[in-house]
Amino acid sequence: MPTDVVMPQMGESITEGTLTKWLKKVGDTVQRDEPLFEISTDKVDAEIPSPAAGTLAEIKTPEGSTVQINTVVAVISDGAGGSASASAPAAEETAETPADDSVTPAAIDSPATDDEPAAAPAAAAPSGGSGGGAGGGGTEVSMPQMGESITEGTITKWLKQVGESVARDEPLFEISTDKVDAEIPSPVAGILTEIKVQEGATVGVNTIVAVIGGGGTAGKSAAAAPAPAKPAAAVPAAASAPAATPAPAASGEKLRSSPLVRKIAKDNNVDLSQVPGTGSGGRITKDDILGHLEKPASAAPTQVSTARPFGELRAGSGAPASTPAPAAAKPAAPVLGELVPMTKMRSIIAKRMVESKQTSPHVHTVFKVDMTRIVRLREKEKSKYEQRNGVKLTYMPFITRATIAALRKHPIVNGSIEGDAIRYNKNINIGIAVALDWGLIVPVIKQAEEKNFLGIARAIVDVAERARGKKLATDEISGGTFTLTNSGIFGEQFGLPIINQPQSAILGIGGMNKEAEVITDKDGADSIAIRTIQRFTLGFDHRIVDGADAGRFMSDFKAYLENWSEDIG
Repeated sequence: MPTDVVMPQMGESITEGTLTKWLKKVGDTVQRDEPLFEISTDKVDAEIPSPAAGTLAEIKTPEGSTVQINTVVAVISDGAGGSASASAPAAEETAETPADDSVTPAAIDSPATDDEPAAAPAAAAPSGGSGGGAGGGGTEVSMPQMGESITEGTITKWLKQVGESVARDEPLFEISTDKVDAEIPSPVAGILTEIKVQEGATVGVNTIVAVIGGGGTAGKSAAAAPAPAKPAAAVPAAASAPAATPAPAASGEKLRSSPLVRKIAKDNNVDLSQVPGTGSGGRITKDDILGHLEKPASAAPTQVSTARPFGELRAGSGAPASTPAPAAAKPAAPVLGELVPMTKMRSIIAKRMVESKQTSPHVHTVFKVDMTRIVRLREKEKSKYEQRNGVKLTYMPFITRATIAALRKHPIVNGSIEGDAIRYNKNINIGIAVALDWGLIVPVIKQAEEKNFLGIARAIVDVAERARGKKLATDEISGGTFTLTNSGIFGEQFGLPIINQPQSAILGIGGMNKEAEVITDKDGADSIAIRTIQRFTLGFDHRIVDGADAGRFMSDFKAYLENWSEDIG
């Protein structure tokens, strides 16, 4: 029996995931629990293991697609011979029955899939019914459901007008939802006999928006031979605007593109007629437009070289060898930089940072801490400590233990706002920000107040290593009550970190430097000494934490480090 592979739910609040990479290809053998694909959600990146052993017979969701949880993304057959047989019927079913609910809504519920040809038939899934449209009979076209959580959509543009021929799977209208903008294809070939919902109107899913009639010569022509039907549809436009005739006639299906592609083109002043389409029927995909933007310099010389011979012939000179000289004298046209879509993780980080700044009135206070005692203790003990405990002795456990001690004395800094109330968290769950090559993640050490120095040291190393290896579980990146972020490793003096919502504070760890300090001895005599100084920044939510609370917290934090007396184990 073939086994369906679904998008897993990585936590109660997670409703979708982006499939970032397939680790196996169709036809490959896969073992049970062997990593099959990688996903990214707004909480975690993870490798997803295969639920069964067998052969990867079909991949239903391409890389870069965002789909709802429990969506079938692949099929594993129970034997090597099942690959071809499993994928062939699936492809046939997709071509003949675009209303397959097991694939459609999830595959479209993402901007990343707007450009994929496979998404076109899927969008028409709810449109299959026929009924009493205008003209006595026809196929009713309904507002499709673009995902389980989508209940309505707005028609932004009709791509066909009443009376025009339309081919099966040809874009019929554009919609916009709170998740995605998309072109909706026609479920059948025929004549658009009635438009029931006008541009700009928002209607619920499954609402009838148009009727396509199947009668008439044009309708039969579209059904039998969709390719010739499109040039025929272009004739009236050519007659009314002769100057524009070459572009539509030459491009035809090449000008088919999604709203996302047209937005990228508009933002970068790109003429889509100059972009070759590699999608179904010459459709211009997102990769096509981005690829075109990556090489604008190669297009510029072509335009100059084609214009020059005409100018020189008018001047009476037919020597093409002289063409490059005037071109070289002209200043180079500005070249647009590379336009790269945000990764799922980067877009989530951007959203969360903006939300935090809009939610919390941020205030920051910076304290200088004399770390000389800690530095000397670490230098003295680090070699024996690692041999004894199997973990390196870094400064983070010292800082974390001092943070826990200060949070115990000042629980308001460990609290959070819930509506008009304050939650005083019983446990101290410390988030440790970990910088990754592809973004930032904050694993959480739960109930940190119950761990001794060695327990904290081991927990920090463990969560950091598993974060970089994409091995964290969902509950390990949620539930934090206070966050530490160590940007000082890059040499900065101090930073102004943004609070990790719904927490009320975050501690930024600055760089460690030797500085000249005035030291006062027990007799009141001053002297100048070289000390190791580190700056720490507390960012706090002024709705819940007052300046006095923050000052007292940081004073106790500073005193704990400067007068260190705890056994490090």
